[in-house]
Amino acid sequence: MTENPSARGPRRDLAMHNDWFVSGWNHVLPRQGLSLTLLIGTACQPGFTGSLDDLVHEIFNGHWDMIGGDLDSALTFSWPDEEWDHEKAPEGREACEASRWEQFGAMLTTAGYPVPTTVRDLSELYLTWGLAHRQETPSGPRWSMPAALPLPGDLLPLDAELTKLLDKIRWTLRTGPLVNTLINHLVDDLGEPQETLTSLDRLADATSLDADDVRLALAELVEDGDARVQRGQEPADAERLDAHQRFRLVMDWEHLHEHRMQLSLTGDDT
Repeated sequence: MTENPSARGPRRDLAMHNDWFVSGWNHVLPRQGLSLTLLIGTACQPGFTGSLDDLVHEIFNGHWDMIGGDLDSALTFSWPDEEWDHEKAPEGREACEASRWEQFGAMLTTAGYPVPTTVRDLSELYLTWGLAHRQETPSGPRWSMPAALPLPGDLLPLDAELTKLLDKIRWTLRTGPLVNTLINHLVDDLGEPQETLTSLDRLADATSLDADDVRLALAELVEDGDARVQRGQEPADAERLDAHQRFRLVMDWEHLHEHRMQLSLTGDDT
């Protein structure tokens, strides 16, 4: 569902909040949470004063497919025109949608919040939760968002499975770029060595990371089975290495290419 805002109304680039995917709200809210965040992020840009309805009219002539039309469109957990994945959800669209609404409604009711049914209702919850702020001025509403969004678990009673998923996502997004930087050095600069004698300090100099970030990246590679860290003939704990300590980094390139590179293609699930 790609939109071309430059084709309708004045040119205004859509702006997504940097913390949206890290915070994990996209795994908690109905699908329109993503597009609503885009809309509010765009409303926060300098030069705009007005309601979200005004912005939809300005950019999309009043109708935006990504929110289902306008702010009074019904919230859904799946897009009506998307091809349904019966292997992933064999119960079918209607049963899956009903189950998601039951879980979502119970979570909000337990926390004492009204269950939104429209995009407009959800935008009001954004204000209640502090995901967005709206200040009334003589020239109209002005919008802003905090630099770091409140986390879903700070506001809602998440179950253990969802909590674990969001923790994993945040950790992966934190360590992923560090791991990629380290892998790029090992591949591009060193030519995929089976073993390398090195230290955190040396890797930090070579990658322009600091030693603590290299330690995190190494720990991730070891945890995922892509590498081993040894001192002498004994395994070493990557998280306990001193920055100057020499160690042997033993790579399992076959495992890394088979698993890590494949996982990088499934961003929608991460």
